[in-house]
Amino acid sequence: MTTTKIDRRADCAQAASGPESGREEAVWKALAHPKRRAMLAWLKDPKAHFPDQEHPYDWGVCAGRFERCGLSQSTVSAHLAILAAAGLVKTRRVGQWTFYQRDEEAIAAFAAAAADL
Repeated sequence: MTTTKIDRRADCAQAASGPESGREEAVWKALAHPKRRAMLAWLKDPKAHFPDQEHPYDWGVCAGRFERCGLSQSTVSAHLAILAAAGLVKTRRVGQWTFYQRDEEAIAAFAAAAADL
């Protein structure tokens, strides 16, 4: 009978270098900042948190509506770009404006993967 040696470190290294690991790492980093977590939470119920938006909510929330953060527009844009790069929000460009919406499917997939830890 032959035995197969299993190298768990190699399996872990392969898993850590796979395509999904980069995305998961980006999500963890995006969620590490409290302002980005707040922005993501506000996007969950945009009508309640952005009642003065003039455009349809199905477009998302205009980046300019995030003044409630108390941050400069450039800082808000940087935070939203990080959330978008991590795949947590979708963007929609309408003229000169960019609208942001939560990507519920991506968030659910990440939550399921995190629950397995």
